[in-house]
Amino acid sequence: MNESKYKSYDDLPLMLSVPEVAEVLGIGRAHAYELVKSKGFPSITIGTRIIVPKDEFIVWIKRQTSGTDE
Repeated sequence: MNESKYKSYDDLPLMLSVPEVAEVLGIGRAHAYELVKSKGFPSITIGTRIIVPKDEFIVWIKRQTSGTDE
């Protein structure tokens, strides 16, 4: 697997594309598309484009790793 260009949350763009979400999480593009369409995942659809706000993505990651559903 290729090493991600993102080394910290600060390196992430303000809005992430689905391929960027896949890269950050180390998952395939198809799985990332399933994830961003799932309930509870912070994504925005603009036309045909799906974007993920960085701040809400970070909160989502923290919720997943803490085991709470706040």
